Amino acid sequence: MRAIVSFLCGLVFGCGLLISGMTEPPKVLGFLDVLGAWDPTLGFVMAGALAVTATGYAFARRQFAPVFGARFEWPPQTGIDRALVVGSILFGIGWGLVGLCPGPAIENLATLSPEVIVFVLAMGAGMALHGWWQARTPTAGGADAATAIASDG
Repeated sequence: MRAIVSFLCGLVFGCGLLISGMTEPPKVLGFLDVLGAWDPTLGFVMAGALAVTATGYAFARRQFAPVFGARFEWPPQTGIDRALVVGSILFGIGWGLVGLCPGPAIENLATLSPEVIVFVLAMGAGMALHGWWQARTPTAGGADAATAIASDG
């Protein structure tokens, strides 16, 4: 059942990306071009996503147990630290250079565009490098975060 729910959530997310135009790098880059031909539509998409997410979190936090899981898996860390800031900067640089973030990039693989394929491969390499770094640096969130998630219940 969890696989079906995951598939349906991914399908809704992907349809939302398509309908909103967020799979089109020029549209995303237009949002980031605040000093040029600025396109504010991504801001409306983000505001709508935040409203839906906030509502979902508020509802979920009042529940005793998740509907489709054995236990809740809340993020172990809620504060802003150096790793979050550095990661956000790197994400923003990649987003600004290419106009894609992970969800739309994976969705754009269907176009078989060489640029998108290279981007997704580089993204995967970056994720693997991050996993390697976290595994060798327990204080940076690797083992500690895994322990915190496993003990949440």
